[in-house]
Amino acid sequence: MQISPSILSSDFANLQSELEAVKNADWAHVDVMDNHFVPNLTLGLPIVESLVKVSPLPLDCHLMIEDPDRWAPGYAEAGASSVTFHVEAAADPRRLARAIRAAGARASMALKPGTPWAPYEELLPEVDMVLVMTVEPGFGGQSFMADQMSKVSAVRESVRRHGGQIWVQVDGGVSAETIERCAQAGADVFVAGSAVYGAPDAADAVEQLRALARAHAC
Repeated sequence: MQISPSILSSDFANLQSELEAVKNADWAHVDVMDNHFVPNLTLGLPIVESLVKVSPLPLDCHLMIEDPDRWAPGYAEAGASSVTFHVEAAADPRRLARAIRAAGARASMALKPGTPWAPYEELLPEVDMVLVMTVEPGFGGQSFMADQMSKVSAVRESVRRHGGQIWVQVDGGVSAETIERCAQAGADVFVAGSAVYGAPDAADAVEQLRALARAHAC
């Protein structure tokens, strides 16, 4: 049960201290948006390169961008420990996942809420994690989409059949009120933004979420 706080909900003017505040987490989740694949613009490769140098946590980069086949391997080369691309945007997800791994990072594929899982199950041997979005990608603070739990369960069942150590991540609206359902459905990596950085003590929020996930793991 791993917690990956999303710095999208942190204070961008103090990113180093915001990362230090959650150093008891497992990952730091970095949302990269290009204002094309999603209607929002956040940060890009130069900021990630700087964060790698100061972060007490490995970086989990979620690329919500067009043409990830071109850009995603660069994030691995810059030092990100996990790089997630969207299957909806990738021209050749198999080749892209291999390129990310070859550059030294874990490769992950993400699916938007409206994207079915079945067409992508065959890619499991190529990835280390599957991200099931539990909100529409683009903005933090959205409401959790409980109807995505059936997809999480389907991914988990596929992973069981496939074997290996493939993680199932959920991202969007994850909080103390929703993490139980995610864990029961089969998720084992949880991205939480406002639930962590909006709490009085971010480190305490991380511990609370981890304990809830462990208590309800499937």
